[in-house]
Amino acid sequence: MNSKENIVFLGMMGSGKSSIGFLISKELNLEFFDTDRVIEKKLNLKIPQIFQDKGEKFFREFEEKITLQILKNKNSVISLGGGTFLNKNVRNEILKNHNSFWLKWNSETILKRVQNNPKRPIAFNLTNIELMKLIKKRSIIYSKALYSINCDGLSKKQIVNKIKKIHESD
Repeated sequence: MNSKENIVFLGMMGSGKSSIGFLISKELNLEFFDTDRVIEKKLNLKIPQIFQDKGEKFFREFEEKITLQILKNKNSVISLGGGTFLNKNVRNEILKNHNSFWLKWNSETILKRVQNNPKRPIAFNLTNIELMKLIKKRSIIYSKALYSINCDGLSKKQIVNKIKKIHESD
């Protein structure tokens, strides 16, 4: 790893943060953390169940704590949950000390991937218009990432190669 501690993936739910993060970790032989999976393991509950049983406020506070712990690792690849980068403490830590990559997709692509998906508690009950507003609102914050990867029309391998190229020239 070069100037920054970890490679961190952020973006909307359904943007491929987990799958791309996993592939990058294998390519670069680095440890991989998916913050949502770590949270699920620690609480022994799936994300939708956490939202349902404990509420979003509890989830966001726990998510912040877990994510800040994970970010203490070095030379790792970390995939954030869709809302994690919206947290100011997490965002400031990432922008200051880590290489952040926004996996950016056309809004319609994200809409197709997440609408009516019960595994996506934030998006599940939203109309298409509400979901588009959420995507727009979050994109403003995601755009603060160090790198933005336009993923539309690219295969996973092409996305991974783009990220590797940036990482290796960093």
